Amino acid sequence: MNRPSHWLQYLGLRSIGGLLSSFDSSANLETAASVGSAYFGLSDRHRRRAMLNIAAAFPDLGEDRVRDLAEASVRSLMSMFLLDSLVMTRRITPTGWASHVRLGDLGDTIETLLSDRPCLLVTAHLGNFELLGYTLSMLGLPITALARPLDNPMLDEWIRRMRTRHGLEILDKFGATERVVEAISRGGKVAFIADQNAGDDGIFVPFFDRLASSYKSIALLAVRERLPVVAGFACRIADDFAYEIRCLDRLDPEAWEDHPDPIFLVSAWYTHAIERMVRSAPEQYWWLHRRWKSRPRSERQGRPMPSRLVAKLESLPWMTPDRIARIRRHSEDRSADPAPGTAR
Repeated sequence: MNRPSHWLQYLGLRSIGGLLSSFDSSANLETAASVGSAYFGLSDRHRRRAMLNIAAAFPDLGEDRVRDLAEASVRSLMSMFLLDSLVMTRRITPTGWASHVRLGDLGDTIETLLSDRPCLLVTAHLGNFELLGYTLSMLGLPITALARPLDNPMLDEWIRRMRTRHGLEILDKFGATERVVEAISRGGKVAFIADQNAGDDGIFVPFFDRLASSYKSIALLAVRERLPVVAGFACRIADDFAYEIRCLDRLDPEAWEDHPDPIFLVSAWYTHAIERMVRSAPEQYWWLHRRWKSRPRSERQGRPMPSRLVAKLESLPWMTPDRIARIRRHSEDRSADPAPGTAR
């Protein structure tokens, strides 16, 4: 049943979309960003959470720079929601997409994306993650994206109808296992937004030198089906509706075949790839997420990091002794360095 509030939200968003279409896109972008600045100033809880998370990720930044970066992040978020999401389907078309989106150096990942072989595509709440899947599907790639349905069924139906206009398949995040396997059997590319906290039962891997709970399901699917994993995102490149699609890296099944814990390796790899994405455009990341909310059992019980976990960290090709030392310090000295982003 559609509640009165659902109707108000639906009609309000449709009205905003119609109003914005009457103005220049750069002016609309500034308006949406200004709404973000106002929200940043008014919401003490979210402002503090974003600043705590940024300070944890970039400990060498001064307080003023942390605040500026946090505000820029909220401005970016509002710009995507209040502008990009409403004009994307009018700008990204088979004949006009190249005026708004450019393909960056995709490296070896282009072979995987263009082949008939299925793969997993991992991205984050960074830049415009909706544009990423929408554009790739419009270019002819069989993209299947997992998404959480909106609480408002009217908005959910409207937005899904727009998003699937050029072939993008959207599956509900919950209970989609069979349809994901079916998409893989057809050679599809299954896309995940993989940067949120996965709870106490997730797999804990490094993210900005702190253990963060990540989804096991992505690694389980990759290992079970022997699927390459591609990490990429769509980054805003101008003060307008202009983006660049960037694919950072690819992990092939051969990389984990001889690893003692392939699930840990794949999970740590895609989380490390997301960290690299965020470092390249931190002002476009959603720092409002409580990314480090859940803690490993050893931390919850006040015990040192288990030796088997230290051994797993040492097995990661990109890990250094200094980074492992920082991860252990953050994990074991909770009184001196509480988990960031846990403020409600």
